[in-house]
Amino acid sequence: MKVLKFGGTSVGSVESILSLKSIVEKEAKKQPIVVVVSALGGITDKLISTSTLALQHDDNWKYEFDQMVDRHHKMIDTIITDTKKREDLFNTVDSLFEQLRSIYFGVYLIHDLSEKTQNAIVSYGERLSSNIVAALVKGAKWFDSREFIKTERINGKNALDSELTNKLVKNTFKDLPHISLIPGFISRDTDTDEITNLGRGGSDYTAAIIAAALNAEVLEIWTDVDGFMTADPRVIKTAYTINELSYIEAMELCNFGAKVIYPPTIYPVCIKNIPIRVKNTFNPENQGTIIKNKINDDKKPIKGISSINGTALITVTGLSMVGVIGVNRRIFTALANEGISVFMVSQASSENSTSIGVREEDVEEAVKVLNDEFATEIEDGAMFPMHAECGLATVAIVGENMKHAAGIAGKLFGTLGRSGISVIACAQGASETNISFVVKSESLRKSLNVLHDSFFLSEYKVLNLFVCGIGTVGGKLIEQIRNQYDELKERSQLKLNVVGIASSKNAILNRDGIDLSNYKDVLKTSEISSPEKLKEAILGMNIFNSVFVDCTASKDIAALYQSFLENNISVIAANKIAASAEYDKYVELKKTALKRGVKFRFETNVGAGLPIIGTINDLRNSGDKILKIEAVLSGTLNFIFNEISSDVPFSETVRRAKEKGYSEPDPRIDLSGKDVVRKLVILAREAGYRVEQEDVEKHLFVPQEYFEGSIDDFWKNLPKLDADFETRRKIIESEDKKWRFVAVMNGGKTSVELKAIERNHPFYNLEGSNNIVLLTTERYKEYPMLIQGYGAGASVTAAGVFANIMSIANI
Repeated sequence: MKVLKFGGTSVGSVESILSLKSIVEKEAKKQPIVVVVSALGGITDKLISTSTLALQHDDNWKYEFDQMVDRHHKMIDTIITDTKKREDLFNTVDSLFEQLRSIYFGVYLIHDLSEKTQNAIVSYGERLSSNIVAALVKGAKWFDSREFIKTERINGKNALDSELTNKLVKNTFKDLPHISLIPGFISRDTDTDEITNLGRGGSDYTAAIIAAALNAEVLEIWTDVDGFMTADPRVIKTAYTINELSYIEAMELCNFGAKVIYPPTIYPVCIKNIPIRVKNTFNPENQGTIIKNKINDDKKPIKGISSINGTALITVTGLSMVGVIGVNRRIFTALANEGISVFMVSQASSENSTSIGVREEDVEEAVKVLNDEFATEIEDGAMFPMHAECGLATVAIVGENMKHAAGIAGKLFGTLGRSGISVIACAQGASETNISFVVKSESLRKSLNVLHDSFFLSEYKVLNLFVCGIGTVGGKLIEQIRNQYDELKERSQLKLNVVGIASSKNAILNRDGIDLSNYKDVLKTSEISSPEKLKEAILGMNIFNSVFVDCTASKDIAALYQSFLENNISVIAANKIAASAEYDKYVELKKTALKRGVKFRFETNVGAGLPIIGTINDLRNSGDKILKIEAVLSGTLNFIFNEISSDVPFSETVRRAKEKGYSEPDPRIDLSGKDVVRKLVILAREAGYRVEQEDVEKHLFVPQEYFEGSIDDFWKNLPKLDADFETRRKIIESEDKKWRFVAVMNGGKTSVELKAIERNHPFYNLEGSNNIVLLTTERYKEYPMLIQGYGAGASVTAAGVFANIMSIANI
């Protein structure tokens, strides 16, 4: 035989209760079954709140009562089609409601609600639902669980009278009907015969008690989820069902907030080695989660992550605690006597402080109890008054195999630290099945996500991207991410989740990810944004494994980097402003990234997709020293001076560079040499030299007046330079030379200049918009290292940014 328990959601609607009927009748064809049911979803809370209204002499109790009657009546009218059966059921249900109405009216009249009366009131939820289900399920026989589930009073609380209950259950089901229908939760006191109950989640406990007493083949808990999940799916979208758990693992997860089954449920069946299967009433074909003693092929060190929000931490501290026997006994005894549960304990090895985790609703009473218990020591100064900290959450990672996997705790705290999450207290038992820690409540979602991802509980590693700027580079980057998305998921188990996209005026943010197929249309109608609003929104989302990608040329956006890095958000910048700004600010950004364990990457600042900065870093990290850098760093200017000819004047080459997307939106940035100066400053700094933009000697080829006024004035006046450039071009052509705008760093001294390059120089044959860099180092002194390739263009730059993203993803 087997025992099936159905929770409130499984009897809460017409759809669910008809599914219950189908499940039960199908199972009953295989073997005898005992079915335990809870009250209709939400009814227990409604019974309690209505009793409170009656106690307060509030006439609204009548309305709430009528609502309950109406809900049960509608359920019966809908699901019971047999006229005679429906009439009999209405008589039974209405008789119960009449008794309940009388109790409420008594509470209303005498303004008294004793524990005895409250117990009687809440018992009606299961009594009503079980009668309805018994009438619905063909061949079901109803049993009153109060006749065989017995409790006794211990320390002011109702506790199961195990010996008597086992005896009565065996006698009651000596001749087991094919379908036995039982209300869960409710019981009677052994001595007084008063109605009692097994507490919240008591229907699970009822089912477990009966399964153990009757040596059931299996206990099935039917609920509204497919089983135990690796984490809360409302917080972690990638959470999935755990196929198998040990009893210990399930108990640990339940104790730390996984509300799949009631924790005491596990004990009665565990000692009888009866497996528990958790299944979904709304998805009965799913295999669910099996809980048993020995797990097959159990290799994962971590099975699941659970949490308790609304945690308070009380610290008991004082010099008198050191080496004194019995202090902890006094702490826990005092709290237990007041019915206050402690779910986590963290004690310093010096023994001068003990931190205990309690629920926030208990913290005020707990502090009072402990201050009273240690009043003498506090008065003498040997101990300090209790210190309580609220607004916290407790997280537990659970898995029996943790004891066989070295470094789990190190990985746990390292992962949290890199994500900017501070651990306030932690605890780990010698059995090593649970590592628990306390964080601030606002860090809970981030903690759960980053741990779920880091411990391979997620099918994919997730990188959450904020892309700022949807112009030529940003637009191409988003297109590349979209095109590569499926392949990266399949090949690398990497999910690039774009959670934010911002233009110069608007922004869309969605922590679950943005549909990249129509983001431009959504962006047009989205909320108006600004750099400050964008920063606040991104920091407020507090997303794990997040990267801010700047594809703008905005100074205001670059000013946000420091805040992002300080909050453990990596930064990838196609924007050159930050890395070429004041040297001290550049250094601060790099130091912050290093300190916070995140990345500040800007490879595309120089050479678009060429590995120039990465190569310089690799050389320096391996002990080499950069002595000299010679480079053509502007793909735009190289394109211009390769295009110029007797047929194509200077002004036309500038226009073509703009049309092909090689130049900045305002080509004057390129022509002024400012872009090359920035790139040279960045390279010099990465090579280990302290250089400011003002330090660079500039030998420019366009008069200063062309950089003043509007962009329209610039385009209008630009052809005036054509004749002079043509004269000079003919001269260098006759000398078999070519123009190149060359940047040089030599021993820390920097300059930029338009030079006529001879045929035997490596820069002579540089084509199109290509860049070239010669690195002279202590190792590469006689034959400098040469790096050459495309140095401009939206697709190439976007690809370089994409490569930076992948470098972070692969760490």
